[in-house]
Amino acid sequence: MTPRPTAYAGDLAAPPSPEPPTAPPRPATTIPVRPDHPGAERRRTTSTVRRTDVFAVLGAAVAAVCLTALLFTALTPFDGALGFLVVAYLLFLACYLVLVRLDEAGPVVRDRFAGVLVHSLAVTMLVALVVVIGFTLFRGREPLAWANFYTQDMRSAGPLDPLGVGGIRHAIIGTLEQIGIALAITIPLGLLCAVFLSELPGAFSRFVRIVVEAMTALPSIVAGLFIYATVILALGRQKSGFAAALALSVMMLPIIIRAADVVLRLVPGTLREASLALGASQWRTIWHVVLPTARSGAMTAIILGTARGIGETSPVLLTAGFTQFTNANPFQANQVSLPLFVFDSIRRPDATMVARGFGAAAVLMALVLLLFVLARLLGGRAPGQLSRAQRRRRALASRRDAMRFARRAAAGSPPDHPNQR
Repeated sequence: MTPRPTAYAGDLAAPPSPEPPTAPPRPATTIPVRPDHPGAERRRTTSTVRRTDVFAVLGAAVAAVCLTALLFTALTPFDGALGFLVVAYLLFLACYLVLVRLDEAGPVVRDRFAGVLVHSLAVTMLVALVVVIGFTLFRGREPLAWANFYTQDMRSAGPLDPLGVGGIRHAIIGTLEQIGIALAITIPLGLLCAVFLSELPGAFSRFVRIVVEAMTALPSIVAGLFIYATVILALGRQKSGFAAALALSVMMLPIIIRAADVVLRLVPGTLREASLALGASQWRTIWHVVLPTARSGAMTAIILGTARGIGETSPVLLTAGFTQFTNANPFQANQVSLPLFVFDSIRRPDATMVARGFGAAAVLMALVLLLFVLARLLGGRAPGQLSRAQRRRRALASRRDAMRFARRAAAGSPPDHPNQR
């Protein structure tokens, strides 16, 4: 008989349970793991503006306004709107710096502070520009609504006459003629001098550059006195719009030269080297390569010069005189401009003349905007981009070249080069 095996306590114990699965190791990189299912991928935000930044700006602004109101109403004897804005802005910067410092490290704090400082200054300048333009349009809204304001002059209007009599026709004509003559003088001279400074370096070009840089800080009254002493007193010419245009040219010329010189020096030297390597002369390289490449920048230089000259008052007062009549001849008799008309009208005690002055200032701003738009349309295209008219002329030239080549081929002679005509 077989004996029964003896059972022990260890044999009666339950089998050991399997070990729990261990979690997969976390990746060593900060890039999130791409899920297996493409539809479950989370959208990534590429914006640099975070929610905490917005809350910090809003919180700092509210805290600055509240602290400034407390200072101006209860703690200090300060008053005035300008002082309130200045103190509020300084407290806003301080509060924003404290809020950012609570969450970020040193380099990020400096970056955020510099960013909010630059953006706030840009907003301040924009607000100031909008306030100036809006105030001018608001004060000049009454004369701008009258049609005679653009079609009549002041020959039959007195200081106490209503706005239905008189206008600024003589000032508009004078401004257009004077700035047109000044541009006709300064554009070729300014571009030619800029080409000389950038393309022909040397001792004399350095001397010219020093003179141009010194002339950029020339006061406008000095330019008017120079033309008054040389053209009117020395040469015996009378005050006229042409003399005023000469004074404006003295003011505009250094601005155009400096800006155009900077733009021409930004043209890559490889373009010049490629043109010279193909056998082109230096003047042909400048005319066909350098100037077309810098066309947009040169137009910007012209715009800057125009903005400097079109708003000048003292040179025009010294050289063109003042008149209430329309004078379309810039070479004879006195001629008035829009800035001079604004200066003369604003200093009058009569409400109607002050309104006419603000209306003339609004027309001057519209005229400047129109000139800037025309300048951008003429020179705003990038190098190599042709307008529709330019493409049409290019196609006609190619067709003429093809017909000439066909005639030469039919006659038995080899075709010439397209540039050899």
